[in-house]
Amino acid sequence: MVAIGLICAFFVIRADLRRRGYGAEAENIVGTTGLAGLVGARLYHLLESPSEFFAHPLPLLFSTMGFAWFGAVIGGFVALVLLARHYQMKVLLLLDIASPAAAIGYGAGRIGCLISGDGDYGVPTSLPWGMSFPNGLVPTTERVHPTPMYEFLGAMLIGYILWRVGTYAIGGLRPAGEVFAFYLILTGTSRFLVEFIRINPRSFFGLTNAQTASIASVLAGVLLLLAVRRRIRPQTVI
Repeated sequence: MVAIGLICAFFVIRADLRRRGYGAEAENIVGTTGLAGLVGARLYHLLESPSEFFAHPLPLLFSTMGFAWFGAVIGGFVALVLLARHYQMKVLLLLDIASPAAAIGYGAGRIGCLISGDGDYGVPTSLPWGMSFPNGLVPTTERVHPTPMYEFLGAMLIGYILWRVGTYAIGGLRPAGEVFAFYLILTGTSRFLVEFIRINPRSFFGLTNAQTASIASVLAGVLLLLAVRRRIRPQTVI
């Protein structure tokens, strides 16, 4: 499902590059960013429990379980900054192009969490769509919230919104960086909300680590949005 997510991201980025009139290679962007995102996601997850990681570094480092979305954002961001320099593009512009693809690719990857039952599900529920994972990687016989499905649906909606916002940026109608700012705000908000019904342990002020990172994501997005919108000069009405 991670591979399918990367394939989906490739088609979205290629379409966005074409509609904006850029000749950058979508496969290079997705390949480089995807690899950096996976490395970042793995390292971020391991460093959330440093004592456990340093006690058994090699087995945990090469395990197929445990990837953190915020680590993927950080790794992907670094890769996109370097790719922007390679293609001689504005960093914020390339971040805008990658944002809808990142949202949709993330949603596809979450389906992998659902079908493997890897512990990303939520708390017990009596709702009719509750699911149990008796043979999952982290098994449970209780009917629980299928939170990966919630995140999949949210990610598809966010991807659509970001694509629509991007249409206004074509031709310079909106400032570069606006789509990425909305990406940080919307994905951070989505993750913050879903964490209330996920089984992740609480840390700061009763929040999970992901919720703390979500708050940082939303704040960064708001600050970026305010900064880029200041570049829009109001038109003089005659």
